[in-house]
Amino acid sequence: MAFNKKLSVWTLTLASTLLLAACGSGDTETDTGTVSDSSAESAVGTDEVTGLQDGTYKLVEKNLDDNGWKVDFTIEVTDGEISSSDYDYLNEAGEKKSEDEGYQTAMADKVGTGPQDYLPELNEQLVEKQDPAEVEVVTGATHSSENFKVYAQQLVDAAKEGNTETIEIDN
Repeated sequence: MAFNKKLSVWTLTLASTLLLAACGSGDTETDTGTVSDSSAESAVGTDEVTGLQDGTYKLVEKNLDDNGWKVDFTIEVTDGEISSSDYDYLNEAGEKKSEDEGYQTAMADKVGTGPQDYLPELNEQLVEKQDPAEVEVVTGATHSSENFKVYAQQLVDAAKEGNTETIEIDN
């Protein structure tokens, strides 16, 4: 019985030590007295956009969808960061979905958001977060949000290579 009690205390102590070590902040003090974060978590989200080459990167869908629209997506990279994002849809006449009042009204009435709401939000998130994986899906525009993230990643990959050729998606 005494052996089991000692083993239990030893196991609990070991587990607590491992847990505390795993939950540590990873902060270390340098010889200058400043604190730097050496944990792997500090790099999450930043690795996605390292090494972007300045330029304009464009992606287009070749075909209209069932509603008569196709994606037209351009990002600008300046000083190695995404400085602008323009994700929209064009119809056969080249008109933007974000400027179609009828589409805006119909979609907003049905799902609570329309292209004038969700397209700027997606574009702003990409510039702010610099990582397509970190862009949050907009409620009511799930399909468009998911496409945005996939296409944004393709543009980021092109920017890493410096490939400014238009990416054409055969949808």
